[in-house]
Amino acid sequence: MDILRNSKNPWVLYEREVPHRRFCDSSFGVSPAAKLSPEHLQLLRNAFTCQRGGPHSQRDRLKGRSRSENEEGYMRLEEFREILQSVIGPSIEDAWVERFFSEVDICCTGRMKWEQLCSYLLLEYTESEQASIPRAALLNSEMQVQHCYHNKREPTVRVVAVNHPPPLRYISVSKGGQITVWNSSLHILKTVGLAGDTTEEVAHRRRFRGWTTDAVYMGSIHKVAIATDCRDLHFVNVATASVSEEVQLFGFRSVLTALCYHDAQCPGCPPLLLMGDEKGGVHLLRFLNPSKGLFQIPSKKENSPQRIFFPEIRNNDNMVSHCYIPDIHNEPINRLMFEPGADVIMSSSESDITSVVFMNASMNRKPYIWKVKQGAKCFDYDASLQLMVTGGRDGAVRLWTRFVTSHPVVTLRGHCTAVLDVAIYQPLRQIFSYSRDSELRVWDISTHQCLKTVTLPFPCQQHGHIPEHGNFPFLLLSPPLLQQPLLVVACKDYLALLHLAEREGGQGGWLTDEGSGLRSKFISGPPLSCALYNPTLRQVVTGDANSSVSMWDVETGKRQLTISNAHGEDKLTCMTLDSSHRRLITGASSGTIKVWSLLNGLNLHKLEPVTNSDITGVTCLHDNQLLAVGWSQLIVQYDIAHAKDFYVRADMSWKSSCVHKSDILALCQCSSLGMVATASYDGEVIIWRLETQGPLLRLRSETHDGAAPPVDSLLFLQHRASSRKLRNRGVLVSSQAGCVYFWSITGQTHSYGHFYAPEQAGERVLSLSSDQPENTILVSGGSTGQVQIWDISHYGLDIEPVSEHPPLLQCWRAHSRGLVSVAVLELADRQFVLTASADGSTGLWTNDGDHVGSFGQEAMWNITDLTSHHR
Repeated sequence: MDILRNSKNPWVLYEREVPHRRFCDSSFGVSPAAKLSPEHLQLLRNAFTCQRGGPHSQRDRLKGRSRSENEEGYMRLEEFREILQSVIGPSIEDAWVERFFSEVDICCTGRMKWEQLCSYLLLEYTESEQASIPRAALLNSEMQVQHCYHNKREPTVRVVAVNHPPPLRYISVSKGGQITVWNSSLHILKTVGLAGDTTEEVAHRRRFRGWTTDAVYMGSIHKVAIATDCRDLHFVNVATASVSEEVQLFGFRSVLTALCYHDAQCPGCPPLLLMGDEKGGVHLLRFLNPSKGLFQIPSKKENSPQRIFFPEIRNNDNMVSHCYIPDIHNEPINRLMFEPGADVIMSSSESDITSVVFMNASMNRKPYIWKVKQGAKCFDYDASLQLMVTGGRDGAVRLWTRFVTSHPVVTLRGHCTAVLDVAIYQPLRQIFSYSRDSELRVWDISTHQCLKTVTLPFPCQQHGHIPEHGNFPFLLLSPPLLQQPLLVVACKDYLALLHLAEREGGQGGWLTDEGSGLRSKFISGPPLSCALYNPTLRQVVTGDANSSVSMWDVETGKRQLTISNAHGEDKLTCMTLDSSHRRLITGASSGTIKVWSLLNGLNLHKLEPVTNSDITGVTCLHDNQLLAVGWSQLIVQYDIAHAKDFYVRADMSWKSSCVHKSDILALCQCSSLGMVATASYDGEVIIWRLETQGPLLRLRSETHDGAAPPVDSLLFLQHRASSRKLRNRGVLVSSQAGCVYFWSITGQTHSYGHFYAPEQAGERVLSLSSDQPENTILVSGGSTGQVQIWDISHYGLDIEPVSEHPPLLQCWRAHSRGLVSVAVLELADRQFVLTASADGSTGLWTNDGDHVGSFGQEAMWNITDLTSHHR
C-alpha cells in the first residue's frame, strides 16, 4: 500500500484507467448533448442571460410572473420547457424535458443556472470524446507469471504453441537447449534436453554444449525445429505426449539465426522451412513427402536421434529439395516471415542498408529494401492491412506501408531501451511492442496513440539491472487456435501470459435494446461485489468485479443503464447514495472514488485518492459530506455538496491516524445519534462522533483465545437509534465469523446479545439489513448464499445480554455463492428482500422466500402482479 497524499500527482491513478462506457436503455431518449446544435445553445444562452427588461421578461409580466432578485439568471422547469419548445420545436416531449432538467439539477434545487447547464454539457461532450478513443487490447485481468526452473537461469529463446494432439500446449526452448512442455495454464508437464554431439557422450548421454538460436513449430509434420550455434538443426517430435528428438541436421556452412515454417494448404504444395543464417542468406527446405518422413533415415542407434550431414541431403531428392539465397543482408538475419500468396520472403537484420528485405522466392522481381538507422531488431507484417512494423535499438517503433520504402508512415516513440519484439494484433488494429526493460506498450494503428504501458512484473527484474532476454520474446495467439486471445512474453527464465480482448469494446452512448445487448438472456455474470436499493428512483444498483455498474428497474427487473469500466479495470468494492438519492458514489480496489449521476451515468466527480489500496466503505452524511475508509486505516472526508470542480480534494481532518491497528473493512453511520461506526480486520469496532471527528468508544467481542475474527458487516438500527426509549439498547449490529452481535453505544452496558446465525459451523454472515422504519426484522446473508430473516422486535433490548437465537421467521438458499449484499425493500405495500451474490446474479424475493425473479432475466415481472413472479 502506497500513501499518495503527499505525492506530486495523486490523480495519477485516474490517468492510468481505461475510459468508462455508458450503455442506456432506449427509454432514456436521445442525449441532450447530441440533440442540441450550436445554434440551439446560443439561443439558450441568450434566454438565460437576457436582461430583466428584455422581451422574455416582458412576456413573464404579461403572464403574471416576475423573478425575484435572488432568482435572476435561474430557470425553473416550466420556464425551461417553454424555452426548449421555442428553441427546438413544439413537438419536444415533456418527459424528455423533465429528464433533461433533472439531470442538470442533480442537487434537486428546483431551478437551473446557465453555468450548471454548461457544466453538464461539457461532461457529456468530454465523455463522448473519451468514448471514441480506442481501448487497449491488453486486458487487466491478473497476468500469470511462471518460472521455468529447468532453464537453469538461462533465458527462453522461443515459445511455440502446439495444438496437436489436443489440448493446446506450449513448448519453450531455453538458450542452453532445455525443452519444457507446458499445459494451457502454464503448468510444466515435461522437460527434456537437446542431444549433443557423439563426442560429448558421458554415461551414455550426449550432452548439448551449445546455444540455441531459434525454434519453430512445424504444424503439418508435428515437429519442432530448433537451430543452434553449433551449425545444426534439431527436429523434435511433439506428436505424442513423450517429446523426443528424432533427427539432427548438422554441417551447415554458417549458424542458423532465424526460422520460419509455412504449412502449405493446397494439394501438391510441399511444406516449406525457411532458415536465415548469420551471413545474411536464407535456406529454403521443402519436404516433398512429409507423410513418410522428413528424410530417408538409415538405421540408427536406439534412444538416439539420427544425425544427417547437411551437404548429403541432395541424396534425399525424393524427400526434400533445398535452395539457398545468399547475401540478402550483410548482417545476421534476426527475423523471417513468408507471404504465400505473393511467394515473398520477408527478413530483417540490424544492417543500416538492408534493414528489412521483401523478395520474391523465385528472385524474378526486384526486392523491396527498407533502410533504418541502426537496423531492425524485429519486425511484423500483416497482409490484410498492408502494414509492416519495425522495432530497433533506438527504442522507436516504425510503421511502414507495403510498397513505400523511403520513409515510415509514423515513428512511435516512448520506449527508453531497445525494442526486442513487435506484433500486429489485427482484430483490434493495434500493435504490441516490448523493450529490454520489460516494458510492454499497446499502440493504436489509426490514431498512433499509445493506449497502454505496462512494466511486466517479472521476479528476475532487479533495480538498476536490465534482465536478459531471448531473441524472440513474443508468442501471439488468437482464434481459431484457441478461444481466448493470448500474448505470451518471455523474460530470462520466466513466462508471462496476458489475456487480450477479442474485439473492440463498445463506444458507449445511447443505444437501443437491440444494439446495446442490455436485455441479456443470462442472469449471472462477473462476481458481484456490492449492491444497494434506491427508494427515490425505485432502482437497484449493482457493482461487479469487472468494474461495471448496472442500474435496474425494481418493478420489472429490466436493466436501465450500465457503466462499464467504471474504475478502469479495477474491482468495485463499495457504493453508497448521496442524500438526494440522485448521485452514486463508488469505491474501488485501486483506492479511487467517483461520483456518478444515477439519471444518466455521467461521471460528475473524481475524488482525490490517499492510497492505492482497497476502499472498503463509503457513506454520505445528511449534508453530503462523504466519508471513505479502507486499507489505509484512515477516515477521509470529501465535500461533494459544494464541489464545483471535477476533481475534489480530500479532507484529512478526522483524528483517525493510528486509531485502527488493522485494515478497516466496514463503515456505517447513524445520523440521529450523530455517530459513525467502523470495524477492522482485527475484530475491533470503533464508534466516532461526527461533531468532534474523533473516536468515542471501542467494542470488541470476547473470544477464548483472545484473537477476534474480522468484522464482515455493520448495521445501525435507525428506528431504535431515533427512539428515546430504545437508543440506549442494542442499536448497532455486527457480524464476525458467523456470529451476530448487538451493541449499545450510549448506555453503561455495551453488549446486548449475540448468536451464531448460519446452520453449519465455519460459515460467515457477509451482509445485514433491516426494515429501518420499524426494526422488527433482521435479514442476514451468508457465505453459502443462504438468506435468514430473524424476528428482532424484542431482541437486544434487555440489559442482560443473551446468547440465544431470536425467532427465525424464514430461511432459504437464494444463491450458489456468498451474499455480498441484502436489503429490505418496501414496494406496493409489501416487503421484499433484495439479494446480490458473488455468483454474479441479483435476485428479488418476497419476505416469505418466494422468488420474484432475477434481474436481467428475459421475462420481465410486474411487482404488483403476483402471477408474473418466477416461482
